[in-house]
This record gives sequence, structure tokens and C-alpha cells, in this order.
Amino acid sequence: MATIEDIGVSAAINILSAIIFLLAFAFLRLQPINDRVYFPKWYLKGARQSPSHGGAFVRKFVNLDMRSYLKFLSWMPAALQMPEDELISHAGLDSAVYLRIYLIGLKIFVPITILAFVVLVPVNWTNDTLEGMKVEHSDIDKLSISNIPFGSKRFIAHLVMAYAFTFWTCYVLLREYEIVSTMRLRFLASEKRRPDQFTVLVRNIPPDPDESIGELAEHFFLVNHPDHYLTQQVVYNANKLAKMVKEKKKMQNWLDYYQLKYERNTTTRPTVKTGFLGCFGSKVDAIEHYTSEIERIEKEEAEEREKIVKDPKSVVPAAFVSFRSRWGAAVCAQTQQTSNPTVWLTEWAPEPRDVYWDNLSIPIVHLTVRRLIIAVAFFFLNFFYVIPITFVQSLANIEGIEKAVPFLKPVIEMDTIKSFIQGFLPGIALKIFLILLPSILMFMSKVEGLTSVSSLERRSASKYYIFLFFNVFLGSIIAGSALEQLQSYLHQSANQIPRTIGVAIPMKATFFITYVMVDGWAGVAGEILRLKPLVIFHLKNFFLVKTEKDREEAMDPGSIGFDSNEPQIQLYFLLGLVYAVVTPFLLPFILIFFGLAYVVYRHQLLFLGLLSTKGAGQSTPVLLVLPVVTFYFHKYCKNRYEPAFVEYPLQEAMRKDTLERAREPGFDLKTYLASAYIHPVFKGDDDDEKFSMADEVEADQVLVATKRQSRRNTPVPSRHNGSESPSLPEIVNDQRL
Repeated sequence: MATIEDIGVSAAINILSAIIFLLAFAFLRLQPINDRVYFPKWYLKGARQSPSHGGAFVRKFVNLDMRSYLKFLSWMPAALQMPEDELISHAGLDSAVYLRIYLIGLKIFVPITILAFVVLVPVNWTNDTLEGMKVEHSDIDKLSISNIPFGSKRFIAHLVMAYAFTFWTCYVLLREYEIVSTMRLRFLASEKRRPDQFTVLVRNIPPDPDESIGELAEHFFLVNHPDHYLTQQVVYNANKLAKMVKEKKKMQNWLDYYQLKYERNTTTRPTVKTGFLGCFGSKVDAIEHYTSEIERIEKEEAEEREKIVKDPKSVVPAAFVSFRSRWGAAVCAQTQQTSNPTVWLTEWAPEPRDVYWDNLSIPIVHLTVRRLIIAVAFFFLNFFYVIPITFVQSLANIEGIEKAVPFLKPVIEMDTIKSFIQGFLPGIALKIFLILLPSILMFMSKVEGLTSVSSLERRSASKYYIFLFFNVFLGSIIAGSALEQLQSYLHQSANQIPRTIGVAIPMKATFFITYVMVDGWAGVAGEILRLKPLVIFHLKNFFLVKTEKDREEAMDPGSIGFDSNEPQIQLYFLLGLVYAVVTPFLLPFILIFFGLAYVVYRHQLLFLGLLSTKGAGQSTPVLLVLPVVTFYFHKYCKNRYEPAFVEYPLQEAMRKDTLERAREPGFDLKTYLASAYIHPVFKGDDDDEKFSMADEVEADQVLVATKRQSRRNTPVPSRHNGSESPSLPEIVNDQRL
């Protein structure tokens, strides 16, 4: 069990690591050779030029201006000074809202920390309950609720603070919900025109023996949305072609590398082995080998393109349907299209760059099976991860380590080593075990069949938080408490075990303190260094880059990793709110995380583009009100504010459409949307015209030739029964009247 000395050692290590990361970043960002790594968004927007274009040769790589090093911390005020409106304009609304999460943490926990240390810490410290109990504890635990004697009236202070902290948190959240929902509506009203504002993704289009998916979709929406339908683009299963394009690009990179290598040394032709991983097989000329490979892939690629064009099976029963106005798109996306709720499923189309094309070809009937399989796999992943979590908790138990490796006991008993093991090792071990988890959860989300990158990130984030809650939070508390209090369990009656658990849970705060310092202090400081993008950029720049376009492709701004960072933030909120009353000593460490993370991620976005069961007999009837209050608060906020984030109000859509028609009365929306949702592998090629929507029905054309044999969904006469029905123009005219 970690003591104050152990926490001090851990704090020193993590603070030193954070300082090293920040100083390394401050130095590296000043070097011209790293300029594109730390300012990629500015280069992509054309707002910055490389400082290595001119001057002496050394100055192209190293900053020799000593005065700039005196201002090595200038990035901090630069990151904090930009107003929020300008931040939204520069980095987008999502970035601004993401940063507000850290501000919410500061707004919630600064008053809570002050109040907890003024009221609860003195109440807890002025007792000696733990001294008289047969439980393992440290001096830090005397600051927790575990040091209050059973049945003491001092619990009143904790009850009052529990209500105060809850109401304060609800108040802050309520205000932030109001602010953010207003920000979103204002942003929607002011942002520029985008294809996804006019487009709906339609899935599970029912098959028809006489009409293609494109003809069927066009006919359906001309009949059911005659005044607003504009055009459509069917979805093609081009996954195989996409793999070919990716493979050709990989071969092209190798060809560029070997050509550049040959240009630097023309005396020797580069060679490569054709076997496994380039380590086995016969040696051949590298340039000729990759040239022939590219020619082979290009031939296969052309054949696959032709197959997609001619084979109806390549068309997926889905389409991107565009409308003349945002209002028309909103009505379609937010309503049920037919009496059968399993066909003609509509949802807002993601941005073209956000579409995850690989999953659009998955039949919708397979999605339920896929999600069931992933749910079962996720359950077993949570279950088996208890093993490494228990191992991590065992690292904080010195006695357990000494029993496992008795020959190391003299070394472990050294004060410095003991403090390192108990104060730093558990946190860093847990961090290591969690490194691969986001990638595993992202893969599982992709298998589920979600159709946009943002939805994949949200689903992965929700899985990650569930995992952190059950394994890191509950698992660490249960496993850690069991390991630390094992001797107590063995030497007391069974009816005393629940009380011992209730005492032990608040004392697990020391483990979470070490984890917060490793992940929330040093981890966040290491984020700003961008070590991985730095290394990758210089490797690509040296081996692959030949043109400015190649350099821009190597200059990847990356992302902040929403699917892993956001669940971590939720975990810190959970730890802070759970331990605020039972162990307030944790709160300052949470505060430092939110403050540091706010500064770091503001820079990144700008330039990169529960209670103890002890005393439950007296306090539970009073505390039962809190879950009820928080549940109804959750329901209220969900009903009041969630629609603002998942729906597009028709009033706002109509207002935006009216303003745009007044400002740009002659804007050709159809041409603007023509190629927005073409699969990326077809863009920029001669085959674009085959997949373009530009040759679809004209804007003023209403009548659609149909081959359908059924009159169930169309007013056109059936060729089988010969019965008459109104023509499509008559239906449209009646609807307009």
C-alpha cells in the first residue's frame, strides 16, 4: 500500500518526465527541419511557409537564432489567447466542444477541492479509527472516510458534502449543455454549405426484378419527395478495387524509394529479394521489379473497374440521396419512409471524407449477427482482462512480491525501490496493459458495420469507457482491496468482511493517484511531443519524398484520438466524483490533469489540426435520494438537449435555406453535389463519369420511366393486371395543390 513517501517518489518521477517532454517539445518545435511536424495544419491551409527554403545550409535544419530560445514557452500563451469564436472558425465546433470538457472539469473540481479540503479533510484527519482496526493502511488513508468511527455523527458532514457536490455538478452540467447546444445551432446557421447537409444515406433498398437500385431509388423519392428530391448516387462494392489501389500506392512508394536511391548512386543498381518480407527468394533489379508489379496491378485494376461498371451485383442496396434543400433532407432523414420499418432506412449522410466505405457493402441483415458476436467477444475481453488487472494490483502489494521472488527481498526492502514499486510501478504497468486496447476496440467496432469514421470512434469510445469502468475502476478496487486485506479476511468472522471491504475501498485512492500521475500528467505532456509522427515524417521525408505533393502526404496532422482520450476523461470525472467525499486527497491530482490537458490539447487542436459502505446503516436512507435526483437529472438533460445534437431542427434548416436562396439565387446545387459521394477510388480518374450523378434526371423533370411490375409503391399502371391509376405528373400536381 502506497504511503506519502511512495506518492512523493511517483510525483517526482512523473513531474520530471512531464518537464522533459515539454522542454523537448519547446526545443524541437523551433527547429526548421521539424516545422511541418508541429505546424501541419498551417501548411495545409497555406498560412505558413517552410523556413528551410532559403538561407545558409545549416539554418535549413537548425535554428541558430538564440533569441527564439528565450521564448521557448511562448506556445502556451499563444494556445490560450485565441478566442473561442476564432477557435471554432479555425479548428471546428467539435474541437471547441472537446476543449470545453476540460474546462467543465476545472469548473466542477476547483470548488469541490476547496470545500473538501476545508471541511472533510479536518473531519477525517482528527480521528484514530484506523489505528484500532486490524487493516492495512497508510498515513494518506487517515485523510479518508475510513478513519471515521462507525456510527459517528461526523458522517453528517460527508452527507451534506455529497449533496453539495452533486448539486454543483448538475448545475455546471446544465449550464454547459445550454451553452453547447446554443453553440451548435449557431454554428449550423453560420457554417458554409456542405454536401452532407443536403444528403441522406438510404440503406436496405428492397430488390426489384425489373429496376436497378439506382432507378428504384430515383423513382421512390420522386414519388414520395417530389418537391425536394434532387439526385442520387448508388453505392458500389469497390472494396477489392480499393485494396488494389492501396497495393499499387505501396508499390509506387517502393519504386520511388529505389529510384531516389539509384539517383544518389548511379554506379550500382538497387536489388531486392522477391520472397517473404524481402528476406528470401532470388535477387532481382528493384526498379524493374516494382515497375512490373505496378503494371500488373494497373491491368487488374482496369479489369476490376470494368467489372464494377457492368456487373449489377457490384451495386449495394444503398444510395446517397440528395435534396434541393436542407429542409427536405431533414424531413427524409428524420422520418420513416414506408409502412415497413425495415426497408428504405434513412439517416443523415456523413461528410464525404468521413464515410467508411468498407462497411457500406455489408448487407444490413448481417449487422445484427455481427453486433451479437462483437457483444459476446467484448464480454469475454472484459472478463479475461481481470487477469492483468489483478497482476497490476499485486505489484502494489510488497508482501506478495516478496513471496513470489524471495531472493529479491533485500532489494525490495530498500526505501527508494519500495517507494518506486508501490508509487510508480502499478500505474505504469496498467498504462502498458491498456496500450493496445483502443486498437482492439476500434477493430471490433469496424466489424459491427458502422458506416462513418466518427461513428466508429464514438462506438469505440463507449466500449473503452465500459471497459475502464468495469476493469480499471471496479476491478482495481475489488482485486486491490482483496489482496491488501487478505490477512484481515483470514482472521475475522464472515460478518465482519463487508465492513472491512467498506473500509478498504476508500483506501484504493492511492493506486488511482499513481495512475492519474502516469497517464494524466506524464502521458498528456508526452502527447504534445508527437514523437511517433515526428519519426514517421522524417523517415518518409528521407526515403520517399520526391515532390512537394509527396511531402504534404507525409505531413499527416493525425488526430487527438477521441476514441481513447474521451473515455479517459470520463474515468477522471468518475474518480473525482466518487472519491471527492470518501478520499479528497485525490482531487488535486485530478485538477492538475484537467489544467495541463486543457493547455496541451488547445495547442494540439490549433496547430495540428460512489461512497464507502462503512456506516451504511445510518447513511443509506438519506443517500437513497441522490441516485433518484441524478437519474431524473439525466433524463431531463437527455430529453431537453440530446435532440440538438442528433437532429436538425426543421426551423433552422428552413431559415438557412431561405438565406442561401436570397444570397445565391442562381447556385447550381446539383453540380455541387454531383461527385460528392463517389467512392474515393474513382475520383480523379477517367472512370469518374461512369459514376457521376451529373447525367441524372434534370431538376425540372418529374416523370420517371419505370419497369416495375408492381403498383404497390408507384402510380404507374401495372403491366400484369392492366388496371389504370393516375399518372405520376397528376399525382405530383395534386400534391402541390
